[in-house]
Amino acid sequence: MEERELAERSIRGDAEAFVSLMELYKASLYRTAYAFLKSEHSAVEAVQEVTARAFRNIRRLKEPAYAKTWVTRIMINYCQDELKKSRREPVSGRVPEDITRQPGDDFLILEEALLTLPDPSRRLIHLKYFEEMKIKEIAEIEKLPEGTVKSRLHKSLRTLRDFINGKGGHSDD
Repeated sequence: MEERELAERSIRGDAEAFVSLMELYKASLYRTAYAFLKSEHSAVEAVQEVTARAFRNIRRLKEPAYAKTWVTRIMINYCQDELKKSRREPVSGRVPEDITRQPGDDFLILEEALLTLPDPSRRLIHLKYFEEMKIKEIAEIEKLPEGTVKSRLHKSLRTLRDFINGKGGHSDD
């Protein structure tokens, strides 16, 4: 069954369709939660809580085509609330290998570089390059104009490139 059809059926109250839809988004939601909370346990807890929140509010989803965007926004809000509650900055921790693309030294340098970015910039990088979202989807999630998302991504990438080059990395430019 197609993602959009699952979302439409979920909105109409089909619990099985909702479970199937969340199964499609589970890995992406986990990666998003882990990127914010830096803890496997907290990320799993976040996925469970966001799934429950999404189930309770699925009828509020106006456009089934944006189901993933909608649930990702719920996850981001949840993670930000959790960080505020704990009154701490996210701690640096190694991402488990099962959610990385190429574990190793390059990944550790990238992770260190990402931690130098402010939260909003790190969030944009995560959505664009780790969740492979389109600029339009990111703009909707962040409630920003597409041009602003593009310019902030460009600035963030430049900052990351400068950091990595300063760490003994190499530039492919």
